[in-house]
Amino acid sequence: MMLSEAIAGYIPLIEEELRSLLEPPNRAVAGHYEIMQYHLGWRDQALQPSTAPAGKRLRPLLCLLGCAAAGGNPLDALPAAAGLELLHNFSLLHDDIEDRSETRRHRPTAWSIWGVPIACNVGDGMFSLAHLAFFRLRDRGVPESVVATVLQRFIEMALALTEGQYLDMSFEQRLDVSVADYDAMIAGKTGALLGVAPEIGALIGGASVEEAACYRQYGAALGRAFQLQDDILGIWGDEQQTGKSTASDILTKKKTLPVLIAMNHPGVGATLRALYAGDAFDEADVGKVLVLLDRAAARVATEEAIGEAMQAARSALRRVTGSGDLATQRVLAELLDNLVARSS
Repeated sequence: MMLSEAIAGYIPLIEEELRSLLEPPNRAVAGHYEIMQYHLGWRDQALQPSTAPAGKRLRPLLCLLGCAAAGGNPLDALPAAAGLELLHNFSLLHDDIEDRSETRRHRPTAWSIWGVPIACNVGDGMFSLAHLAFFRLRDRGVPESVVATVLQRFIEMALALTEGQYLDMSFEQRLDVSVADYDAMIAGKTGALLGVAPEIGALIGGASVEEAACYRQYGAALGRAFQLQDDILGIWGDEQQTGKSTASDILTKKKTLPVLIAMNHPGVGATLRALYAGDAFDEADVGKVLVLLDRAAARVATEEAIGEAMQAARSALRRVTGSGDLATQRVLAELLDNLVARSS
């Protein structure tokens, strides 16, 4: 099996499971679920059926691949895969509100159309549905003990996700953020969900706790590489491909790794910190920051950190070689390479 085959086979199954979870229970609350469906790309601004960019479905894909790699039937893990995707999208809905982002995936964000209160409530609903999805594992014949274990891991991850988001927002008002602080933030905000996705899949697929931990380490390292690539795209990416303003990370004074590297650079650090301590940025400030990042070779250093994370992910995969399904483990390695090479 190749990555393209896995995506072609799994994505429609994930979509079907998601749609069944987001089916309105009655007409009175239909709009609540239709706004969720808008966020997932299934409806337009008038809440009519539509097809729009819906994201990569990376987290559920990792869950199903983790299950298959451990030697299990990936269909058994579909409810968990859908729950992971719903939790991810809950976090995006709330991130958009917290960051005041008006676009996502080339479309207006939910809060910018329906307002903050409605969008916040829609996110809360999606959060609840994400948890309920895990109880569908019983219908797939997953043992109660495994359901309890993976649900606990899911809840622990959800808390870590909020901790990472707290750190991310707090960094915007601080100039003393270290690279270690940043690592702790992305371990929660990005690494926790990407780490637990293949771990949960592997547990459902019959992996031991020790083997499942290797899949978690793979996913967490992949998450680090994924976030650092996002950091690069958030500053130097093509806006037409990423779907969001490449100036937004700088304009909001986000402390991404390239910025922190430059802030600690002996040649430009003081100048950059003074800029970030000043008034709100405008477009002219973006240009100044870009020059300083270039002088600090911040992009090159970030790319080196991506390489280190990829090595850690590959090392974790090697530790499960010999158990489970080797072909699917190779797909996980291919997925890692594809994600880091992406441009959006």
